[in-house]
Amino acid sequence: MDLKTIKASLEELAEERGISKEKIIETIEMALSAAYKRDYGKRGQIIHASFDLDTGAISFRQVKIVLDPSMVKSEEEIAEEEEKEKEEVPAEGEIKKVRFNPERHIMIDEAHKIKKSIEPGEELEFPLETKQDYGRIAAQTAKQVIIQRVREAEREALLEEFREKEGNVVSGLVQRVEGRNVFLDLGRTTAILPYEEQVPHEHYRLGERIKGLLMLADKNPRSPNVYVSRSHPRFVAKLFEMEVPEIAQGVVQVKGIAREAGSRSKIAVASSEAGVDPVGSLVGQKGVRVDTVITELGGEKIDIIEWSEDPAVFIKNALSPAKVLDTELNKDTNTAKVTVDDNQLSLAIGRNGQNVRLAAKLSGWKIDIVGRDSSSVGESDAEKEENKE
Repeated sequence: MDLKTIKASLEELAEERGISKEKIIETIEMALSAAYKRDYGKRGQIIHASFDLDTGAISFRQVKIVLDPSMVKSEEEIAEEEEKEKEEVPAEGEIKKVRFNPERHIMIDEAHKIKKSIEPGEELEFPLETKQDYGRIAAQTAKQVIIQRVREAEREALLEEFREKEGNVVSGLVQRVEGRNVFLDLGRTTAILPYEEQVPHEHYRLGERIKGLLMLADKNPRSPNVYVSRSHPRFVAKLFEMEVPEIAQGVVQVKGIAREAGSRSKIAVASSEAGVDPVGSLVGQKGVRVDTVITELGGEKIDIIEWSEDPAVFIKNALSPAKVLDTELNKDTNTAKVTVDDNQLSLAIGRNGQNVRLAAKLSGWKIDIVGRDSSSVGESDAEKEENKE
């Protein structure tokens, strides 16, 4: 194995694979240790290698663990263990004893002759002769270990990269559709858009670029499993964060979202600075900001309302675009009785009860709608769902 070639290719490998030089050098050192032990080591030995990136020099050392007599199994204990054909697990707080192996261990009295300050459990290192010729099999072993370790390091780096992106919006090309799942090419890996995270009635074309909320990056033997969602309410908030600088700067906060993906969303916002209109910030000049988000969501309707600490005011805002006349709160049952003009009744309830249902989700209150001049009562979220069934 040509170590000079490895040294020369480190820069390129680090750049292409996105792995730090330190991680690659650590991988090479592990491979060299394995190759050395295969040809020249003894059973039980702990061998470490050091690779100097600047000179290409390699050195080897044997590591021995320092033991005191209380840490070593007696012959009687070894015989009893062999008779039971298993190694007993020590109780909590009990010192785990080991079989003494002169290739792996050194007793404390011998260790003190080398280093007086050494303590039991610490390690001593002994230099080994550097072998220039590892042999064909050892070289092949080292090469295979390097390839395996670099792939593992690449997977770890990739997994860490996407774990840091969890909760953020990612963009990818539709690579393929298998069953009900859609696979997106994110560049360095492939993400899965599961059926349950898709927007109803959306159709995805091969080669189409779409966005999604990165929900989870999970470890997988080959490459990270990355899952994205287009139906999660937080996807709407993140799209607005990308379009509205005031949200990214912390001047405007998203206080809550209620969403029925593909149909309608309600988003409550508040401002931390006087003079900043939170609703106007999301709408943008001539509606350009909200229109951009609506386009990304395939025409989904979005109601932007101002959040309030006062539940009555918040519920009134949440029922927008309907105009509320009065709100009575029952904190014991967490129910709000809302009165509107008769001509606002259908608007407050919404088609199939959607407006009041989303307002209830957003506010956290069960909402009953009452017409001022009639006995008609609008159905709450739970009541409407029961009637639909």
